[in-house]
Amino acid sequence: MSLASLKQGVSPNVVLLALSVVMLGAVWLLDSASVAPNRIVPGTSYSLLDSIGWGGALLVTLLVVAFGALTLKPDRVHYQAMLLLVVLMLALMPFGLMVAGHYLIDPELAQARVGIGAGLWTLLFLLLLCLVELRLRLNMSRLVTTALLGLVALCWWLCARLWLGDLALVQEFYSRQGAFFDALFQHLILVASAVGASLLLGTALALLMRRSRRAEKVGFALLNFFQTIPSLALFGLLLAPLAWLGANVTFLGDLGVSGIGNTPALIALIAYSLLPIARNTYIALAEVRPQTLEAATAMGMRPYQRFWQVRFPLALPVLLEGVRITTVQAVGLTAVAALIGAGGLGTFIFQGLGQAAMDMVLLGALPIVVLALIADAAIGALAELTCHGGEA
Repeated sequence: MSLASLKQGVSPNVVLLALSVVMLGAVWLLDSASVAPNRIVPGTSYSLLDSIGWGGALLVTLLVVAFGALTLKPDRVHYQAMLLLVVLMLALMPFGLMVAGHYLIDPELAQARVGIGAGLWTLLFLLLLCLVELRLRLNMSRLVTTALLGLVALCWWLCARLWLGDLALVQEFYSRQGAFFDALFQHLILVASAVGASLLLGTALALLMRRSRRAEKVGFALLNFFQTIPSLALFGLLLAPLAWLGANVTFLGDLGVSGIGNTPALIALIAYSLLPIARNTYIALAEVRPQTLEAATAMGMRPYQRFWQVRFPLALPVLLEGVRITTVQAVGLTAVAALIGAGGLGTFIFQGLGQAAMDMVLLGALPIVVLALIADAAIGALAELTCHGGEA
């Protein structure tokens, strides 16, 4: 074994080592939890030691230190052990909040609630970054990553249902449960409608641009122009013409077209979603090797057979990547549509900001993050499954 390879074998993973140091500082230097007597009064912050006691603080410290120690001599076995520690720490977080509620809440205060502190939010964010790095190091598929995140989410959900009734976010959810599911359904409808429409239009545009060089230049220029317009500005630009059309064109008014609501939201979402779909479809179809198509022609395939049996299957993974990017983008942008009366989870975000109620903001923001992660993982896993193990 050469000296260079020996040095390479014992060199620490600097990224994970730095993240472990920051994690240790976050859990000890930042507040881990807060307690408020009710929804209106600001909460009192507590450190890790005050929240879960010496035993819990020692366990958290040992887990982070063990993670950092494994980064000093990384190999596949150590990376697998680090992955196990990350999943374990993510799964233990709700139990820590349960212990904090037991220690900190006065039983005589019926409306008291526990809030998640900055230290815990920072730890959660850093652990997810560690998961991303470990996924790359272990060459994990998106399907396995999704399964691990699903296991952690199941643990959080069970804890929230059974033991975390004192958590502020859980109380906020139960007080607005009906409105939450209505907003979630509206959010999903807007995203699905925008992605579905952009998939049809974007694919049609890509096929048209492949046939005409002029159409390609004009099409991509126009789609890139839409991307430069801020979302709020686009909503504002659509308000006046759509309001006029709804008032002066009878059948559009009967369909519910107006300057606010679902119509401008859907148009804006489609405008922003077209570029990733059209670009990926165009590139995916163009990257299929001419030799492959010539072989299909030599086998006697007709043009439509070459497209559906050869070109489209080979282009499908790249096309699905465009759908993944579009869906994740649409999940986030739909939150802004709440400002023009389109509903969705963004309603809770803006209402919470107006009332200075951060738990309400989180009630809208966290599901959006979860939806984006689910869409990214699910469509990404589907794209991996459609890969054919070779070049197009």
